[in-house]
Amino acid sequence: MSEVPIRCTGIAVVILKKVDDQYKVLLVKRAESVLEDVWCYIGGGIEEGEKAWEAAYREVEEETGITNMFLYSANTFDRIYSIEGNYVYIAPVFVGFVPDDQEVALNEEHNDYSWLSFEDAKGIVSLPGNEEVLAFIEKHFVKKEAPDYLQVRR
Repeated sequence: MSEVPIRCTGIAVVILKKVDDQYKVLLVKRAESVLEDVWCYIGGGIEEGEKAWEAAYREVEEETGITNMFLYSANTFDRIYSIEGNYVYIAPVFVGFVPDDQEVALNEEHNDYSWLSFEDAKGIVSLPGNEEVLAFIEKHFVKKEAPDYLQVRR
């Protein structure tokens, strides 16, 4: 019997800020050949010797310039099946809360960004499954208070 392996080599981060009493989601538009013009939240690989939460902080800083963030484990995962590689890719999702005046400085991986309502963000994310992740985060981290026990403490 043949098995489809599971690979967990990356992370995803949904960044939120409160604007006029409503949380906004940061989406970025990919500029590189892989997933070009796709709107998504932050994602990236875990480097050798790095914990997943450390990769989340690093990727957010590299891709957006954001360093002031309260990070939580979302306790959910991005999942995709690789047709070419015949494996299931799974990535832990994190939620990052940033101040309402947070600026964004994109790196070369992205050519645009937008702070959107959850409804708008769910409408433009391109990868199937991303809208479910956003709905999960809205339910558990916005409509309810973020659980303290899921906060990443550096």
